[in-house]
Amino acid sequence: MPPVPCSSARMAWRQAQPNRRQPAAFPRRAELARAVELLAAALFPARIGGFDGAADAEDAFVAERLTEAFALLDTAIVAEFAYWRDATGIGAAAERPAEIVRLFAGTLSRVRALLDTDVAAIFRGDPAARSVDEILICYPGATAILHHRLAHELDSLGAPIVARIMSEIANERTGIDIHPGATIGPGFFIDHGTGVVIGETAVIGARVRLYQHVTLGARTPRRSELREATGPFAERVPRHPIVGDDVVIYAGATILGRVRIGDRAVIGGNVWLLKDVAPRTVIVQPEAVVAS
Repeated sequence: MPPVPCSSARMAWRQAQPNRRQPAAFPRRAELARAVELLAAALFPARIGGFDGAADAEDAFVAERLTEAFALLDTAIVAEFAYWRDATGIGAAAERPAEIVRLFAGTLSRVRALLDTDVAAIFRGDPAARSVDEILICYPGATAILHHRLAHELDSLGAPIVARIMSEIANERTGIDIHPGATIGPGFFIDHGTGVVIGETAVIGARVRLYQHVTLGARTPRRSELREATGPFAERVPRHPIVGDDVVIYAGATILGRVRIGDRAVIGGNVWLLKDVAPRTVIVQPEAVVAS
């Protein structure tokens, strides 16, 4: 039998981590992509789900999609918990995945209400938008925040890998990278969106607008600081920006560390920012100089 490609690399990785257990299961990306599709259809039956029946049949349409979505989520969370058990030795009660799905179901009305504020904010802020329906179906910012609102609830309930896969599906589709741990208030508007990065511990207030290539990131830790813990309950240090209400951050701005941006501040394009900004302050780069 000829040598199997990558076999030596696999063995080297395992030998370098002799205490690491081999996980038996892992959540499936395709199944979670389908779950998000079903959840989006349930949240917006006509515009995303394609429902065109009588009004009294709409609840049955939604229930059917939620039933399938919840089954897929339960399978994925069971797989995640099996992964943590096998990889780190951290176990969970057998009924915990079903409990997470049940609690997640209870968040969907709030998620829908938040998404309505996001779509309305985009419509108010973008003169190119012809309708709220166009925004919901076409705009990458609306797609990214829909994924995030769902993923954030699952992350908060204790399924961080399932949540992260959901967020990365949105990143793949839109070029917008929002960690599911980020906390984002109502009326959130990402204009254009490609290249936006929002880190795990970022906190964003109400009615905030970001443009393309904005980074709300963390400063690089000292290389001598080693990771001391892994697993679903490893400590997460607050290290990303806190953005107040009604803030506008223009294209290409990079804001790093646990800095605070005050309410109604404006951060201009291509600004590199490592310090707090007072409310109602405008921060801009020097104007370009015309060459002689």
